[in-house]
Amino acid sequence: MPHALAVETAREAIAAGDPGSAAARAAAMERSLLRPVINATGVLLHTNLGRAPLGPVPSGPPDAPLRYSNLEFDTDRGARGDRHAHAAGLLARLCGAEAAMVVNNCAAAVTLVLGALAAGRGVAVSRGELVEIGGGFRVPEIVAQSGARLLEVGTTNRTRRQDYAAAVESADVALCLRVHQSNYRIVGFTEAPGVGELAALGTPLVVDIGSGLVDEACQWLAGGPPGWLRGEPAARQTLAAGADLVTFSGDKLLGGPQAGIIAGSAELVRRCARHPLARAFRAGGLVLDALQSLALTYLHRRGDDIPFWHMATRPVAELRARAEALGVGEVCAMASTTGGGTLPGVEIPSAGIVLTGDRAAALRSAAVPVIARVAGQRTYLDLRTVDPADDVALATAARRAGAAGTAG
Repeated sequence: MPHALAVETAREAIAAGDPGSAAARAAAMERSLLRPVINATGVLLHTNLGRAPLGPVPSGPPDAPLRYSNLEFDTDRGARGDRHAHAAGLLARLCGAEAAMVVNNCAAAVTLVLGALAAGRGVAVSRGELVEIGGGFRVPEIVAQSGARLLEVGTTNRTRRQDYAAAVESADVALCLRVHQSNYRIVGFTEAPGVGELAALGTPLVVDIGSGLVDEACQWLAGGPPGWLRGEPAARQTLAAGADLVTFSGDKLLGGPQAGIIAGSAELVRRCARHPLARAFRAGGLVLDALQSLALTYLHRRGDDIPFWHMATRPVAELRARAEALGVGEVCAMASTTGGGTLPGVEIPSAGIVLTGDRAAALRSAAVPVIARVAGQRTYLDLRTVDPADDVALATAARRAGAAGTAG
């Protein structure tokens, strides 16, 4: 069990006046997590046990047994359980939230929150936050699909607390919605109220932080938060500042599978879970299992075991040494980006190799296709996003691509 959870169960035991129950409480918490079970019920597609059993994963041992899971089964009570009690419970702890639930992506999370809490009523949103995410999905459309009514406040570049306050006083406003400008920046003559200022209005405040940073302190990283994260909103601090709910993605800065997380007030999360859309948007067992494993890794503070954070925090000197060891191309300083609609304009110093000419097609034709970036008739291969285990394959592909270009 992660140290943070062990401390929490010990504090619960002390608060209950029964310190000796700490071990039993810790064991109960472990039993409540998603885990394999043996289905001897004779029901092949047992809904509470995840329906179809999963076979061995390609990277696992071939003789691994088929497994059901306790996806919706409480092994202590022997009764139906809650799929939101496993991974979502751990994510709530990470965020400092009372409760959390998981759906299939962040757009679904926002749609569900608005549908459950604001259908038929107004939602106040700054004009500077009516964003469009990848694929042409726009905040006004999400509000409309949820059945809520959009109330635009402020201007594109400047929105003040009193703009929200005026909307709350003059209209039937169910909640105020803040949307993180995760894929663009407005600079210059700008203004926006803080989370605490809006929370003081007394109307439920929902903040879509989008990118999925759970804690700005980055306690899972031995070196603390990297400089390029400065200013990125985090779930824990947003809730601590007074937000009632936060929504964010599972497959961005969180570093997990595609998912949407809703975290915050237990009562508001319950209302979301009871809404009919919750069934349509819910995440499957594979996603929940992956998120549980990820949350436990965070709680163990093993950030280097999370692929995104491992790649993002490699020292440039290490990347340059790998580039030199490839023995092909020109070693060059580079600038990585997080991508995925996160941290626009932010660059992370990196290193890699450069091939003369456009070698993209030749690299893609390798046994393991290599996807590179081409600019100014030069092909750039950035090692920050390459697993060291693939360095030999990358070098072979680069060497062949270079040779093919020379022959051409």
